[in-house]
Amino acid sequence: MRLTAEQLNRATLDRQLLLRRRKLSAVEALRRICALQAQSPASPYIALWNRVSGFDPAELDRGFARQAVVKATLMRLTKHAVTGADYPAFFAALIPELRGARLYDERFTVAGLSIEDTDALVPDLQAWAGRGRPNREFEARIAERAGVPGQPVWWALRHIGPFVYAPSGGPWSFEDRPHFTRPRPKPYARDQAHAMADLLRRYLVAFGPASEADMHQFTMMPRRVTRAGLEVLSAELETHEGPDGKPLLDLRGATVPASDVKAPPRLLGMWDEVLLAYRDRARVMPAAYRPHVSRMNGDTLPTVLVDGYVAGVWRPAPAASNGIEITAFRELEPATWQALEAEARSLTAFLAGRQRGVYARYAHWWAKMPPDAEVRVLPPTPSG
Repeated sequence: MRLTAEQLNRATLDRQLLLRRRKLSAVEALRRICALQAQSPASPYIALWNRVSGFDPAELDRGFARQAVVKATLMRLTKHAVTGADYPAFFAALIPELRGARLYDERFTVAGLSIEDTDALVPDLQAWAGRGRPNREFEARIAERAGVPGQPVWWALRHIGPFVYAPSGGPWSFEDRPHFTRPRPKPYARDQAHAMADLLRRYLVAFGPASEADMHQFTMMPRRVTRAGLEVLSAELETHEGPDGKPLLDLRGATVPASDVKAPPRLLGMWDEVLLAYRDRARVMPAAYRPHVSRMNGDTLPTVLVDGYVAGVWRPAPAASNGIEITAFRELEPATWQALEAEARSLTAFLAGRQRGVYARYAHWWAKMPPDAEVRVLPPTPSG
Protein backbone atom coordinates (compact mmCIF):
# COMPACT_ATOMS: atom_id res chain seq x y z
CA MET A 1 0.00 0.00 0.00
CA ARG A 2 1.31 3.46 -0.88
CA LEU A 3 0.86 5.90 2.01
CA THR A 4 0.56 9.66 1.81
CA ALA A 5 2.38 12.10 4.06
CA GLU A 6 -0.98 12.96 5.66
CA GLN A 7 -1.65 9.31 6.47
CA LEU A 8 1.76 8.95 8.08
CA ASN A 9 1.09 12.02 10.19
CA ARG A 10 -2.20 10.58 11.40
CA ALA A 11 -0.65 7.16 12.03
CA THR A 12 1.96 8.76 14.29
CA LEU A 13 -0.64 10.80 16.18
CA ASP A 14 -2.89 7.77 16.60
CA ARG A 15 -0.17 5.51 17.95
CA GLN A 16 1.18 8.27 20.15
CA LEU A 17 -2.29 8.75 21.71
CA LEU A 18 -2.49 12.30 20.35
CA LEU A 19 -5.70 12.02 18.31
CA ARG A 20 -7.67 11.71 21.53
CA ARG A 21 -6.76 11.25 25.16
CA ARG A 22 -7.26 7.68 26.37
CA LYS A 23 -8.38 6.37 29.74
CA LEU A 24 -5.23 4.39 30.52
CA SER A 25 -2.86 3.91 33.42
CA ALA A 26 0.43 5.76 33.17
CA VAL A 27 2.33 2.49 32.74
CA GLU A 28 0.03 1.18 30.00
CA ALA A 29 0.16 4.50 28.15
CA LEU A 30 3.96 4.48 28.31
CA ARG A 31 4.04 0.88 27.08
CA ARG A 32 1.99 1.89 24.03
CA ILE A 33 4.12 4.91 23.15
CA CYS A 34 7.41 3.05 23.74
CA ALA A 35 9.54 5.69 25.48
CA LEU A 36 9.61 9.29 26.61
CA GLN A 37 12.75 11.38 26.53
CA ALA A 38 13.34 12.55 30.08
CA GLN A 39 16.09 15.14 29.66
CA SER A 40 13.89 17.46 31.71
CA PRO A 41 12.21 15.78 34.71
CA ALA A 42 8.91 17.48 33.81
CA SER A 43 8.70 16.22 30.24
CA PRO A 44 7.39 12.66 30.83
CA TYR A 45 4.62 14.11 33.00
CA ILE A 46 3.60 16.69 30.40
CA ALA A 47 3.77 14.03 27.70
CA LEU A 48 1.30 11.84 29.59
CA TRP A 49 -0.95 14.83 30.38
CA ASN A 50 -1.25 15.27 26.61
CA ARG A 51 -2.16 11.62 26.07
CA VAL A 52 -4.06 10.25 29.09
CA SER A 53 -7.54 11.30 30.11
CA GLY A 54 -7.56 12.49 33.72
CA PHE A 55 -3.83 11.89 34.12
CA ASP A 56 -2.72 12.07 37.76
CA PRO A 57 1.00 12.90 38.07
CA ALA A 58 1.12 11.11 41.42
CA GLU A 59 0.56 7.87 39.51
CA LEU A 60 3.78 8.40 37.58
CA ASP A 61 5.56 9.28 40.83
CA ARG A 62 4.53 5.88 42.17
CA GLY A 63 5.60 4.20 38.96
CA PHE A 64 9.10 5.66 39.24
CA ALA A 65 9.29 4.79 42.95
CA ARG A 66 8.61 1.09 42.40
CA GLN A 67 10.40 0.93 39.01
CA ALA A 68 7.25 0.07 37.10
CA VAL A 69 8.64 3.02 35.13
CA VAL A 70 12.43 3.31 34.81
CA LYS A 71 14.47 6.38 33.95
CA ALA A 72 17.85 5.52 32.45
CA THR A 73 20.37 6.39 29.75
CA LEU A 74 19.11 4.49 26.70
CA MET A 75 18.36 5.51 23.10
CA ARG A 76 20.71 8.11 21.62
CA LEU A 77 22.67 8.07 24.90
CA THR A 78 20.00 10.30 26.44
CA LYS A 79 17.71 10.01 29.44
CA HIS A 80 14.50 8.11 28.73
CA ALA A 81 11.55 6.87 30.72
CA VAL A 82 10.39 3.37 29.74
CA THR A 83 8.32 0.73 31.46
CA GLY A 84 10.11 -1.57 33.87
CA ALA A 85 8.95 -4.47 31.70
CA ASP A 86 10.61 -2.99 28.58
CA TYR A 87 13.80 -1.80 30.25
CA PRO A 88 15.76 -5.12 30.26
CA ALA A 89 15.33 -5.67 26.50
CA PHE A 90 16.04 -2.03 25.65
CA PHE A 91 19.18 -2.05 27.78
CA ALA A 92 20.39 -5.36 26.30
CA ALA A 93 19.80 -4.07 22.76
CA LEU A 94 21.87 -0.94 23.34
CA ILE A 95 24.52 -1.86 25.93
CA PRO A 96 27.30 -3.19 23.65
CA GLU A 97 27.41 0.10 21.75
CA LEU A 98 26.87 2.16 24.91
CA ARG A 99 29.92 0.45 26.40
CA GLY A 100 32.01 1.27 23.36
CA ALA A 101 30.89 4.89 23.44
CA ARG A 102 31.97 5.28 27.05
CA LEU A 103 34.78 2.82 27.81
CA TYR A 104 36.96 3.93 24.90
CA ASP A 105 36.34 7.63 25.48
CA GLU A 106 39.25 9.62 26.87
CA ARG A 107 36.91 11.03 29.52
CA PHE A 108 36.98 7.52 31.00
CA THR A 109 40.43 6.28 30.03
CA VAL A 110 42.09 9.24 31.76
CA ALA A 111 41.39 7.47 35.07
CA GLY A 112 43.82 4.68 34.13
CA LEU A 113 41.52 1.85 35.23
CA SER A 114 41.13 -1.21 33.02
CA ILE A 115 37.73 -2.18 31.64
CA GLU A 116 37.90 -5.47 33.58
CA ASP A 117 38.58 -3.70 36.87
CA THR A 118 35.84 -1.18 36.10
CA ASP A 119 33.31 -3.98 35.51
CA ALA A 120 34.41 -5.63 38.75
CA LEU A 121 33.27 -2.52 40.67
CA VAL A 122 29.66 -2.82 39.52
CA PRO A 123 28.27 -5.47 41.95
CA ASP A 124 29.63 -3.59 44.97
CA LEU A 125 28.30 -0.24 43.73
CA GLN A 126 24.87 -1.68 42.99
CA ALA A 127 24.59 -3.29 46.43
CA TRP A 128 25.86 -0.15 48.16
CA ALA A 129 23.61 2.24 46.20
CA GLY A 130 20.52 1.36 48.23
CA ARG A 131 17.54 3.53 47.34
CA GLY A 132 19.80 6.00 45.55
CA ARG A 133 22.97 8.06 46.01
CA PRO A 134 24.28 11.22 44.24
CA ASN A 135 27.22 11.35 41.86
CA ARG A 136 29.71 12.65 44.41
CA GLU A 137 29.15 9.64 46.69
CA PHE A 138 29.67 7.17 43.86
CA GLU A 139 32.84 9.01 42.86
CA ALA A 140 34.17 8.83 46.43
CA ARG A 141 33.30 5.12 46.70
CA ILE A 142 35.15 4.34 43.46
CA ALA A 143 38.20 6.32 44.53
CA GLU A 144 38.24 4.45 47.84
CA ARG A 145 37.82 0.99 46.28
CA ALA A 146 39.92 1.35 43.11
CA GLY A 147 42.49 3.95 44.11
CA VAL A 148 41.88 6.04 40.99
CA PRO A 149 40.01 9.31 40.39
CA GLY A 150 36.36 8.45 40.79
CA GLN A 151 34.79 11.04 38.50
CA PRO A 152 35.93 9.60 35.13
CA VAL A 153 34.99 6.05 36.12
CA TRP A 154 31.57 7.01 37.42
CA TRP A 155 30.96 9.15 34.31
CA ALA A 156 31.13 5.92 32.31
CA LEU A 157 29.46 3.56 34.77
CA ARG A 158 26.36 5.63 35.38
CA HIS A 159 25.52 5.08 31.71
CA ILE A 160 26.57 1.44 31.26
CA GLY A 161 26.53 -0.05 34.78
CA PRO A 162 23.63 -0.82 34.60
CA PHE A 163 22.39 1.96 36.86
CA VAL A 164 19.10 3.84 36.72
CA TYR A 165 17.98 7.19 38.08
CA ALA A 166 16.53 7.07 41.58
CA PRO A 167 13.66 9.37 42.58
CA SER A 168 15.14 12.13 44.71
CA GLY A 169 12.36 14.66 45.22
CA GLY A 170 11.61 17.88 43.40
CA PRO A 171 8.32 18.68 41.68
CA TRP A 172 8.70 15.84 39.12
CA SER A 173 10.29 12.98 41.15
CA PHE A 174 13.85 13.88 40.09
CA GLU A 175 16.03 16.80 41.09
CA ASP A 176 18.48 18.47 38.71
CA ARG A 177 21.30 16.81 40.68
CA PRO A 178 20.69 13.13 39.94
CA HIS A 179 20.74 10.12 42.22
CA PHE A 180 21.33 6.58 40.97
CA THR A 181 20.49 3.06 42.06
CA ARG A 182 20.44 -0.45 40.63
CA PRO A 183 17.66 -1.60 38.30
CA ARG A 184 15.25 -4.04 39.89
CA PRO A 185 13.84 -5.68 36.71
CA LYS A 186 15.63 -8.97 35.96
CA PRO A 187 18.30 -8.85 33.21
CA TYR A 188 17.31 -9.82 29.67
CA ALA A 189 17.94 -13.52 29.00
CA ARG A 190 18.45 -13.57 25.21
CA ASP A 191 21.04 -12.19 22.79
CA GLN A 192 21.38 -8.66 21.42
CA ALA A 193 19.57 -9.43 18.15
CA HIS A 194 16.47 -10.64 20.01
CA ALA A 195 16.68 -7.67 22.37
CA MET A 196 16.85 -5.31 19.39
CA ALA A 197 13.87 -7.11 17.84
CA ASP A 198 11.90 -6.47 21.03
CA LEU A 199 12.93 -2.81 20.98
CA LEU A 200 12.00 -2.37 17.31
CA ARG A 201 8.66 -4.09 17.86
CA ARG A 202 7.87 -1.56 20.57
CA TYR A 203 9.08 1.21 18.25
CA LEU A 204 6.77 0.17 15.42
CA VAL A 205 3.78 -0.14 17.77
CA ALA A 206 4.44 3.45 18.80
CA PHE A 207 5.82 5.09 15.64
CA GLY A 208 5.17 2.88 12.61
CA PRO A 209 5.11 2.76 9.67
CA ALA A 210 8.76 3.75 9.59
CA SER A 211 11.93 3.30 7.55
CA GLU A 212 15.18 1.65 8.57
CA ALA A 213 16.66 5.15 8.65
CA ASP A 214 13.99 6.18 11.15
CA MET A 215 14.84 3.22 13.39
CA HIS A 216 18.50 4.11 13.18
CA GLN A 217 17.66 7.70 14.16
CA PHE A 218 15.61 6.52 17.14
CA THR A 219 18.14 4.02 18.47
CA MET A 220 21.34 5.63 17.15
CA MET A 221 22.71 2.10 16.77
CA PRO A 222 24.87 0.87 13.86
CA ARG A 223 22.81 -0.39 10.92
CA ARG A 224 24.14 -3.94 11.40
CA VAL A 225 22.55 -4.01 14.88
CA THR A 226 19.13 -2.75 13.79
CA ARG A 227 19.18 -5.03 10.75
CA ALA A 228 19.92 -8.05 12.94
CA GLY A 229 16.87 -7.12 15.01
CA LEU A 230 14.73 -6.71 11.90
CA GLU A 231 15.83 -10.13 10.69
CA VAL A 232 14.57 -11.71 13.93
CA LEU A 233 11.36 -9.68 13.56
CA SER A 234 10.90 -10.35 9.84
CA ALA A 235 7.95 -12.75 10.10
CA GLU A 236 5.96 -10.06 11.93
CA LEU A 237 6.59 -7.30 9.39
CA GLU A 238 4.94 -5.96 6.28
CA THR A 239 6.19 -3.31 3.87
CA HIS A 240 4.41 -0.19 2.65
CA GLU A 241 5.48 2.37 0.10
CA GLY A 242 6.10 5.83 1.46
CA PRO A 243 5.19 9.13 -0.24
CA ASP A 244 8.66 9.19 -1.82
CA GLY A 245 8.35 5.60 -3.07
CA LYS A 246 10.79 4.24 -0.48
CA PRO A 247 9.86 1.25 1.73
CA LEU A 248 8.34 1.70 5.17
CA LEU A 249 8.07 -1.17 7.65
CA ASP A 250 5.20 -1.90 10.01
CA LEU A 251 3.82 -4.75 12.08
CA ARG A 252 1.40 -6.98 10.21
CA GLY A 253 -2.20 -5.92 10.77
CA ALA A 254 -1.34 -2.52 12.23
CA THR A 255 -3.84 0.10 11.14
CA VAL A 256 -3.29 3.50 9.54
CA PRO A 257 -6.05 6.11 10.00
CA ALA A 258 -7.49 8.06 7.11
CA SER A 259 -5.72 11.29 6.29
CA ASP A 260 -8.78 13.42 7.09
CA VAL A 261 -9.20 12.26 10.71
CA LYS A 262 -9.37 15.37 12.89
CA ALA A 263 -6.37 16.09 15.09
CA PRO A 264 -7.01 18.33 18.11
CA PRO A 265 -4.48 20.94 19.24
CA ARG A 266 -1.88 19.79 21.74
CA LEU A 267 0.80 21.52 23.85
CA LEU A 268 3.76 19.12 23.81
CA GLY A 269 6.57 19.36 26.34
CA MET A 270 10.28 19.76 25.64
CA TRP A 271 11.92 16.90 23.76
CA ASP A 272 8.61 15.17 23.13
CA GLU A 273 9.54 11.88 21.47
CA VAL A 274 7.13 12.44 18.58
CA LEU A 275 9.50 15.17 17.34
CA LEU A 276 12.64 13.03 17.66
CA ALA A 277 11.72 9.52 16.55
CA TYR A 278 12.17 9.92 12.78
CA ARG A 279 14.99 10.77 10.42
CA ASP A 280 12.58 13.00 8.50
CA ARG A 281 10.93 15.13 11.16
CA ALA A 282 8.60 16.68 8.58
CA ARG A 283 6.13 13.93 9.48
CA VAL A 284 5.09 16.22 12.34
CA MET A 285 7.28 19.34 12.08
CA PRO A 286 7.36 21.50 8.91
CA ALA A 287 10.94 21.98 7.81
CA ALA A 288 10.64 25.79 7.92
CA TYR A 289 9.89 25.69 11.65
CA ARG A 290 12.57 23.26 12.71
CA PRO A 291 15.28 25.90 13.33
CA HIS A 292 12.94 27.68 15.75
CA VAL A 293 12.13 24.47 17.66
CA SER A 294 15.32 22.36 17.54
CA ARG A 295 18.27 24.40 18.69
CA MET A 296 21.93 23.84 17.86
CA ASN A 297 22.75 22.47 21.32
CA GLY A 298 19.99 19.86 21.14
CA ASP A 299 17.27 21.71 23.03
CA THR A 300 13.87 20.87 21.53
CA LEU A 301 11.36 23.45 22.72
CA PRO A 302 7.77 22.88 23.90
CA THR A 303 5.62 22.87 20.79
CA VAL A 304 2.07 23.68 19.73
CA LEU A 305 0.44 21.08 17.47
CA VAL A 306 -2.34 22.31 15.19
CA ASP A 307 -4.04 19.83 12.87
CA GLY A 308 -1.28 17.37 13.66
CA TYR A 309 1.69 19.57 12.82
CA VAL A 310 3.94 21.93 14.76
CA ALA A 311 2.58 25.46 14.40
CA GLY A 312 4.43 27.22 17.21
CA VAL A 313 5.96 26.97 20.67
CA TRP A 314 4.72 27.63 24.18
CA ARG A 315 6.01 28.49 27.65
CA PRO A 316 4.47 29.57 30.95
CA ALA A 317 3.55 33.25 30.78
CA PRO A 318 4.93 35.78 33.28
CA ALA A 319 3.56 35.15 36.76
CA ALA A 320 1.15 38.09 36.63
CA SER A 321 -0.57 36.51 33.63
CA ASN A 322 -0.88 33.01 35.13
CA GLY A 323 -1.38 31.34 31.77
CA ILE A 324 0.44 29.87 28.78
CA GLU A 325 2.22 32.10 26.27
CA ILE A 326 1.81 30.73 22.76
CA THR A 327 4.00 31.88 19.87
CA ALA A 328 2.35 30.91 16.58
CA PHE A 329 4.55 30.68 13.50
CA ARG A 330 1.59 31.09 11.15
CA GLU A 331 -1.88 32.62 11.23
CA LEU A 332 -4.36 30.48 13.16
CA GLU A 333 -8.13 30.42 12.84
CA PRO A 334 -10.28 31.84 15.68
CA ALA A 335 -11.64 28.34 16.36
CA THR A 336 -8.08 27.06 16.74
CA TRP A 337 -7.23 29.78 19.26
CA GLN A 338 -10.37 28.85 21.17
CA ALA A 339 -9.34 25.18 21.29
CA LEU A 340 -5.83 26.17 22.36
CA GLU A 341 -7.29 28.26 25.15
CA ALA A 342 -9.01 25.17 26.55
CA GLU A 343 -5.71 23.27 26.43
CA ALA A 344 -3.88 26.19 28.05
CA ARG A 345 -6.38 26.36 30.91
CA SER A 346 -5.94 22.66 31.55
CA LEU A 347 -2.15 22.83 31.36
CA THR A 348 -2.03 25.88 33.64
CA ALA A 349 -4.01 23.98 36.27
CA PHE A 350 -1.80 20.91 35.80
CA LEU A 351 1.42 22.87 36.27
CA ALA A 352 0.10 24.86 39.23
CA GLY A 353 0.28 21.81 41.45
CA ARG A 354 3.90 21.08 40.58
CA GLN A 355 5.99 23.77 38.89
CA ARG A 356 4.26 26.76 37.41
CA GLY A 357 7.46 28.06 35.80
CA VAL A 358 8.46 24.82 34.11
CA TYR A 359 11.29 25.10 31.55
CA ALA A 360 12.19 28.60 32.81
CA ARG A 361 15.90 27.94 32.27
CA TYR A 362 15.29 27.77 28.51
CA ALA A 363 13.50 31.13 28.25
CA HIS A 364 16.45 32.72 26.42
CA TRP A 365 15.43 30.93 23.22
CA TRP A 366 12.29 33.07 22.95
CA ALA A 367 14.41 36.11 22.11
CA LYS A 368 15.17 34.41 18.78
CA MET A 369 11.65 33.71 17.54
CA PRO A 370 10.46 34.86 14.08
CA PRO A 371 9.68 38.60 14.19
CA ASP A 372 6.33 38.08 12.46
CA ALA A 373 5.12 35.40 14.89
CA GLU A 374 1.86 36.05 16.74
CA VAL A 375 2.09 35.87 20.53
CA ARG A 376 -0.89 35.39 22.81
CA VAL A 377 -1.29 34.53 26.47
CA LEU A 378 -4.05 31.99 27.10
CA PRO A 379 -6.33 32.25 28.91
CA PRO A 380 -6.30 36.02 28.39
CA THR A 381 -5.58 38.14 31.44
CA PRO A 382 -8.81 39.91 32.53
CA SER A 383 -8.63 43.64 31.82
CA GLY A 384 -9.40 46.26 34.41
